[in-house]
Amino acid sequence: MVNYPYTEGTIMVEFGKTLKELRQKAGITQQQLAERLWLSKATVSYYEQSLRYPSPEILLKLAKIFHVSTDYLLGNEEKKQTIDVTDLKEEDIQLLEHTIEVLRKKNLNQK
Repeated sequence: MVNYPYTEGTIMVEFGKTLKELRQKAGITQQQLAERLWLSKATVSYYEQSLRYPSPEILLKLAKIFHVSTDYLLGNEEKKQTIDVTDLKEEDIQLLEHTIEVLRKKNLNQK
């Protein structure tokens, strides 16, 4: 646990709000998240209230659990969309990347 001296800073206050939104959207309780992180429920609650902030190790675990970047969790990145390609073959990943590029070009042409 890291207890930063600037707990009222905009970015750090947003961290708690973002974490709570991600947790609720995933449909898990504070207790369930705490168990996945090997933390107490109270610690997760403190994170969500922006009373405490996670260590870099916990921050990385949170990013993996919610499939977002650490930058998104910290408020440095607005987009949180990621695609989990775990267990896909390299050729499948390349197909997805190609499809994304085709869709981007299509959308640019429609503007």
